[in-house]
Amino acid sequence: MDVATLVSQYGLWAVFAGSVLEGESVLLVAGYAAHRGYLDFAAVVSVAGLGAMLGDQAWFWLGRRHGRWLLARRPGLAARMRTALGLIARYPATAVLAMRFAWGLRSALPVAVGMSRLHAGHFLLLNLLSALLWAPLVAGLGWAFGSLISRYDAHLHRYEHWLAGGLIALALLAHWLYRRHAARGA
Repeated sequence: MDVATLVSQYGLWAVFAGSVLEGESVLLVAGYAAHRGYLDFAAVVSVAGLGAMLGDQAWFWLGRRHGRWLLARRPGLAARMRTALGLIARYPATAVLAMRFAWGLRSALPVAVGMSRLHAGHFLLLNLLSALLWAPLVAGLGWAFGSLISRYDAHLHRYEHWLAGGLIALALLAHWLYRRHAARGA
């Protein structure tokens, strides 16, 4: 089975799973795959938006139900959480709309919003709007990257599976290093 077949069969599942977590890198690669014709761009955007919204809703409710307990177990987060809660209290709409674009904080910020006094319905609407902005923007960047690359190297398709694998490995390494650094600071 070649890479194109794998991406065509399982790509949208990977986009959904990646978007539930912190899916920028997965969505960039999916945008590139859509440019290459392996995935449908509209499906990539739809699945990514849905996954991102559902993931942030889950993190929100985790913060709403168990946020204080989480802080009690990780006291090093308390100062950062107070700062986040202050920003959310002053600029709730901006904080929710911007949280999706704060790489590395996509799961922490919805927990903080869940701990805030922001109404759940208000969060749902802002979260939906944020996902509707984020998914086409990030997937579009992947598409644009594919378009740019294809202009300069018509033979790239021979190496694209290595390039995609390398990009995914770099993104996973960066994510792991960030988490490791954050765990030491907490």
